[in-house]
Amino acid sequence: MRALRAEARSLPVAPAVPALLDALRTRGCAVLAAPPGTGKTTLVPLLIAEATGGRVLVAEPRRMAARAAARRMAWLLGERVGETVGFTVRGERSVSPRTAVEVVTTGVLLQRLQRDPELAGVGTVILDECHERHLDADTAMAFLLDVRAVLRPELRLVAASATTDTAAWSKLLGDAPVVEAAGVLHPVAVEWAAPAGPVRPPHGMRVDPAMLDHVAATVRRALREHDGDVLCFLPGTGEIARVAGMLGSGLAADVLRLHGQAPAAVQDAALAPGERRRVLLATSVAESSLTVPGVRIVVDSGLAREPRMDHARGLGSLTTVSASRAAADQRAGRAGREGPGTVYRCWSEAEHARRPARPAPEIALADLTAFALRSACWGNPDAAGLALLDAPPPGALAAARAALHDLGAVDDGGRATDRGRRLTRLGLHPRLARALLDAVPDTGAARAAEITALLSEELPSSYGSDLTAAWHTARRGTDPYAVRWRAEARRLAAALRGDTPDTPDGSASGPAGGPRGGRASGGVTDDVAAGLVVALAFPERVARRRGPGAYLMVGGTAAEVAGGIGDAEWVAVAVADRGVGRASARVRVAAVIDEGTARAAAGGLLTAYEEVRWRDGDVVARRVEKLGAVELAAAPLRTPDLAAVRAALVEGLTAEGTGLLRWSRDAHDVRQRLAFLHRVLGEPWPDVAEGALLARAEEWLGPELGSARRRADLARVDAGAALTRLLPWAGGQAARFAELAPERLEVPSGSRIRLDYGGEQPVLAVKLQELFGLRETPRVAGVPVLVHLLSPAGRPAAVTADLASFWREGYRSVRAELRGRYPKHPWPEDPATAVPTRRTNTRRP
Repeated sequence: MRALRAEARSLPVAPAVPALLDALRTRGCAVLAAPPGTGKTTLVPLLIAEATGGRVLVAEPRRMAARAAARRMAWLLGERVGETVGFTVRGERSVSPRTAVEVVTTGVLLQRLQRDPELAGVGTVILDECHERHLDADTAMAFLLDVRAVLRPELRLVAASATTDTAAWSKLLGDAPVVEAAGVLHPVAVEWAAPAGPVRPPHGMRVDPAMLDHVAATVRRALREHDGDVLCFLPGTGEIARVAGMLGSGLAADVLRLHGQAPAAVQDAALAPGERRRVLLATSVAESSLTVPGVRIVVDSGLAREPRMDHARGLGSLTTVSASRAAADQRAGRAGREGPGTVYRCWSEAEHARRPARPAPEIALADLTAFALRSACWGNPDAAGLALLDAPPPGALAAARAALHDLGAVDDGGRATDRGRRLTRLGLHPRLARALLDAVPDTGAARAAEITALLSEELPSSYGSDLTAAWHTARRGTDPYAVRWRAEARRLAAALRGDTPDTPDGSASGPAGGPRGGRASGGVTDDVAAGLVVALAFPERVARRRGPGAYLMVGGTAAEVAGGIGDAEWVAVAVADRGVGRASARVRVAAVIDEGTARAAAGGLLTAYEEVRWRDGDVVARRVEKLGAVELAAAPLRTPDLAAVRAALVEGLTAEGTGLLRWSRDAHDVRQRLAFLHRVLGEPWPDVAEGALLARAEEWLGPELGSARRRADLARVDAGAALTRLLPWAGGQAARFAELAPERLEVPSGSRIRLDYGGEQPVLAVKLQELFGLRETPRVAGVPVLVHLLSPAGRPAAVTADLASFWREGYRSVRAELRGRYPKHPWPEDPATAVPTRRTNTRRP
């Protein structure tokens, strides 16, 4: 290895390297805690390679960080990349037989571990930025610990963190020594720069434009108030583009965009000193993975992106969240690397205190399908034996294993099948790998690889939402995305041939353009090919139109589709997100398909069955064919199963209540009398409240439910007659129903008056003269009735539950008030001894 430049050994991490080498020599594992900018990523691997003589593999969480680290290490040696120091990322590789330090992404490391668990020729693996808790990094460390325990006890492992929160990593590595390197951090002043006006909180991927306006204004303010370059943190490439547009061309500084999809030339420019003042708009990639020279000011939007997975709907997406306090500290620290700096935080100090202390580990949030397949191929289907800092959530892991079983990637016991092992060798998410393999017979290998490559990375927004049109744009394109797409398409085509390098060079084969719908190898049009690949990758996202721009996915999720594809009868959804509280998913990328493609791709969800149920107010009996939640066809059933009809009628009663039956006055009276007895005497008199009747519908409506076929039949059922089936016949008490709760009560005049059982007490409404001579209040089941005494005209005159008291005290005032008004009716002075009558004085015998 060439001698290092003189400035390399003066990096802040250099004094800690002897302790690190000693820990590796004696224990084989170590945890290195060193702040960004200390040389943790660039000097340490070179010194380990120099001291041990073995090859060093450095795993970075991002492609941009891997390239940048390799370039920086090569510069420290005075060499070009690909000699002593090389790198391998998806789509690009630069190594040679001389390479002693190779920088890879954690995804590439996992692929190598699956192909060659021993990592032949590698002496040390450094897992950089482990504090970020990416799922690939956590998985890689678990696999590496297995390798050390079983295959390569001499393999040296280093967990490198930019924070001092290292205790958990030390314990995971068998109480490995923790080596700390002091950083040179200058004071950073904090300016709390919350927006003055109202700003809506982020929702899904959406960020309020007012917030972006405020961030742009804060950048301008920072340029006025302080010297040095400005590093502005934003959640994603879309927000970076919008803020760049807001800053405009009149800014007295160069505006650079720093993110994983930026061209290599832009990344190189951002990581080298500029000729004039700069504003660097960056995603979280600049928090710790990269050192950006010249920065003395940080403007922090306070926003970040985290993965979310809706396991019930099969929808995974990124969502915008408030950055944690730990992330905010990492971002602020970038302003203090070269001298005193300032951070402008676009939120209030009070809000800062409410933010989470640190971001959640990705394993707790993300889609675990790829993780589950890797674990199965590693020989640990349930991941229980893996050395992980955090166990995967059981529900998410179960959903992932179910998805893999549907793909044929694992068997009933969760063990990887031959197909599953082939899927994982493709270096894709299992869904995309399945689509690539299964589409080839119809589309041809080249087109299957091209379309799958489109799905493996987020499309630029300028490519639009129609996947076929985006495909043609990529074929013609010379932009950075198109270059990466060609490289990935060729890698996938090589993988299909059985050649599986980490990354090929060159470009994808296939036409550079061509009319939409044109045919190519495989015999189907580009439209059909694109739709088939998407549908195979995401069968539960096949969707059928049910209104203008409105679709229903076979997985049961409603979706909104904009643009020209919103007129198609069927689409296959490639990218969709569903914000919190939204009823429908928003489709961002889709391809048009037909019903045949939908059936072929989502055939595992195809069902045909007889449906007999209560729907839209009546019994529906039909034969149905469905693709998941999407109905394909239906026809009436001529002879539906009678038990199913009966169940549907009960379902209707439960949904709409006993009002579906015919309730005459007599039926209502029977129900009220039974309710009275249940309330007063209790069991065995039945509860006839609505809920109780519905719960016992089969018992008291049995014969009617057996003969009814539809709503109209229920409407003819005499509810009163049916209710009598609930009477306590078994104990003989039913015979006393009329005695205990009589329908009518005979009064002294001889009239039989209907009792009203609708209240707490039975009510007897009767003309006053008909009760003459009755000294005590009548009782029903031991309960005194409430007597409504009526005038000769039938109007209320008095109410009493104590008739004797009324005759003594209340009658006199009633008599005084009414006898002048009704002179033809008797008003004796002593009603308790008078003769009751229904007639006037003139008609009395």
